[in-house]
Amino acid sequence: MYTAQGTLSKDAQLRQYAPMVKRLAHNLLAKLPANVEFDDMLQAGMIGLMDAISRYEEGQGTQFETYANQRIRGAMLDELRSCDWLPRGVRKNQRTIQKAMSQLEHRLGRAATETEVAREMNLPLAQYQELLQDAKGLQLFYFDDYSDDENGSYLDRHVADTASDPAAILNDKRFKTELVKHIDDLPEREKQLMGLYYEQDLNFREIAAVMGVTESRICQLHTQAVNRLRAKLKSW
Repeated sequence: MYTAQGTLSKDAQLRQYAPMVKRLAHNLLAKLPANVEFDDMLQAGMIGLMDAISRYEEGQGTQFETYANQRIRGAMLDELRSCDWLPRGVRKNQRTIQKAMSQLEHRLGRAATETEVAREMNLPLAQYQELLQDAKGLQLFYFDDYSDDENGSYLDRHVADTASDPAAILNDKRFKTELVKHIDDLPEREKQLMGLYYEQDLNFREIAAVMGVTESRICQLHTQAVNRLRAKLKSW
């Protein structure tokens, strides 16, 4: 169990922190489409944990749990980036929704309701809501998830056009002002949901309990709110 230096062996550490990997995999999977397999996230997370155990050095100013958490989440996101985890048809449908929202809100001068968007797309309301549900996972990842202390930012290594660098956009005060404005313009329930999810860090199940609706309904509302923001911020 222990090494000659009195520290836990790698095998013991893997057993000790395996539950943390499972918890992180479940948390991430809750935000993703049904086609993403738990076992794939778990395997990627365990690779991240092994990497953390090998690289961690005491005295570097970070507790092991914090360091391992970053490595595990990073490994899971790398696994997602390596495959097309969201079907192309789903991405196309969401772009269609964003276009319909943009056109409607330009004509109406206000946020369009679900019924209005569905009518604009010539769809029954239930089918429109199914499209929102299908897009589970087409959402914003935390920017910190794309950082790597040792190898530099993932975005720094992969952004080909510095003029459209997401990091630069996020740090642009004009973008922040626009984002805050458009979040404030969201319908009240969607604005409340975004606050509970991104500011108070509640998951969809907890938000559903607070708002008195089903978890799937929260998923639909979140997708709709993100689509509104994407449509409003398209120029960025």
